[in-house]
Amino acid sequence: MRGHGFLLANYAPGESLIHRAPLWLKFMVVVSCGMASFLIVDWRLAAAALALMCTLFLLSGAGPARLVRAVRPLLPVLLAIGAFQWWQLGAPVAARIVLNVLLCVVAASLLTATTPLQRLLDGVVSLARPFTRFGADPERFALTIAIMLRSIPFIAGAYADVRDSARARGLERNPRALVLPVFITTVAYARHTGEALAARGLGEPEDSRPGDG
Repeated sequence: MRGHGFLLANYAPGESLIHRAPLWLKFMVVVSCGMASFLIVDWRLAAAALALMCTLFLLSGAGPARLVRAVRPLLPVLLAIGAFQWWQLGAPVAARIVLNVLLCVVAASLLTATTPLQRLLDGVVSLARPFTRFGADPERFALTIAIMLRSIPFIAGAYADVRDSARARGLERNPRALVLPVFITTVAYARHTGEALAARGLGEPEDSRPGDG
């Protein structure tokens, strides 16, 4: 199965100022961009904010190709959303919505492109630790995110492989030829992942494991 990126950029090693910035500061940038996407009502401000985030991404040394790969899968959806909003509410509103979504994606990509995955997961564990008093398990939460980050590109790659195979057989318009193989591959992947976690004593509550009193 070939690898595929999905929305967020992969980590690019480097020594830029953004790479060396504290993780909490990067988290705050992502959260701020998410809040700004709701507060910005002028498409020109949204465009300026997006331009700033793209500039920061390029200054980090991650490279324009990595940014394009992170955004490209989202473009067909944004095109459809933008066209519908243009029809319903006009061009300025459509542009603002599309630009604000891209702002959030680029901000999140800046985080993942300049932060090693393990450091990112350690940060998630630290953020979730105050919620242990409510029964949360920070390590399990980080494990869930790690599995998600690994699974999404796998499923995207499975769909792309099945689509190419169906196209070669002239079945690209047959939903069954597309959906069923991806469903089977995804279920098999989920089972293998679950078996691997179980073999390591992970994936189930402590009090439900065999042999526990």
